Amino acid sequence: MDKINVDHMLAIEEPFIKAPLEQLKRVVRQSQKQSERSASQVSAVLGNMAKQGDAMDDEEVDQELGGLIDRLKTLKRKLEEAKSEEALLIQRSKQRATDLNELSSFESSSLPEFQRWCRSRLDRVLIDYMLRNGSVDTAKLLAKNGNLEHFADSSLFALVMSTERELCEQHNCSGALLWCAENRSALRKIQSALEFELRLQEYIEMIRARQTVAAIVYAKKHLTAWSDTQMARIQRAMTLLAFAPATQCAPYKNMFDEARWDQLAREFRSVIFRLFNLPAQPLLHLLLQTGLSALKTPACVSDDPAEHNRNCPVCQTDTLGKLAQDLPLSHHVNSNLVCRISGEKMDDNNPPMRLPNGYVYSFNALSDMAAKQGKIKCPRTDQLFSMNDAKKLFVS
Repeated sequence: MDKINVDHMLAIEEPFIKAPLEQLKRVVRQSQKQSERSASQVSAVLGNMAKQGDAMDDEEVDQELGGLIDRLKTLKRKLEEAKSEEALLIQRSKQRATDLNELSSFESSSLPEFQRWCRSRLDRVLIDYMLRNGSVDTAKLLAKNGNLEHFADSSLFALVMSTERELCEQHNCSGALLWCAENRSALRKIQSALEFELRLQEYIEMIRARQTVAAIVYAKKHLTAWSDTQMARIQRAMTLLAFAPATQCAPYKNMFDEARWDQLAREFRSVIFRLFNLPAQPLLHLLLQTGLSALKTPACVSDDPAEHNRNCPVCQTDTLGKLAQDLPLSHHVNSNLVCRISGEKMDDNNPPMRLPNGYVYSFNALSDMAAKQGKIKCPRTDQLFSMNDAKKLFVS
């Protein structure tokens, strides 16, 4: 019976269960802050009205109370929206926990139920990959067809994609700065300087437009707050006032470089993934690398193309081989001989055969070649031999 290693399978599923919980925590905190802020403002207005007492006429009282009612209506609307989002995230967390809990009920990997679970898992891994790469409509269609909407973090990736478009295409930091303001305490905990980088970019754009006075005022308001940790960069930013956008002087040339917008987009994605416990790489890549690491051998990384096996995915450097570039070589206690011609394993039923030029191929592959062509042609040297020239090898 093929027993399932549940612990190993769950180890890679941590982001799957944590992502909605992290979103839920932030929604609750934002609702709490909004309630406390509004309550404080209402208390301040009521306290001021109480102090003034009879000094306020009826019109002023109506105006103040009308403002309070509007403010409380706005708070009610925001809290209702937050409540709906909380309910959605709680439901999403429950369904994900239920899905992972099913693993403990499978006794064998050969069960049809486990195979269905694996197909469902593959679908959500593909959904994650497509969302990360901008194929949102395709991901939503796959999620809908497979009833996997609660397994897709569509709203989170939609935020990432829209913010990246604002940064890279529109050169606008407003959306990213708003997100930073809402998550400032969390950013402080992980010691992220994303907000500083965004503020610095807005300052640079003012200098690029030669709005010198506005840039100085902006720096005093937004950059000096980071003087404890970013003093050297603030000083360099102030020196930037003396340079034109076309300067060739490093590092100021790099500060004016348009490529900084792409760098900011990558930094935003990296930070939001850290906050929501999402891996930097797609889960699809991690799962593929798990399998590729077991296949990578010294022959796969050889500079001699003749050493590569056409049936080995690691040897295909233009496709899956790219994912295996930084992986360590696999450790094999017992080696398997694989025929370079057919890709089949060489064993007692398909023994290795040695040609006079020293190269070894499987008996089945050489027999098929001899039957079709009358001769055996070595694929490495193009030399021709007869089947009688091949000698059977015995592997001990």
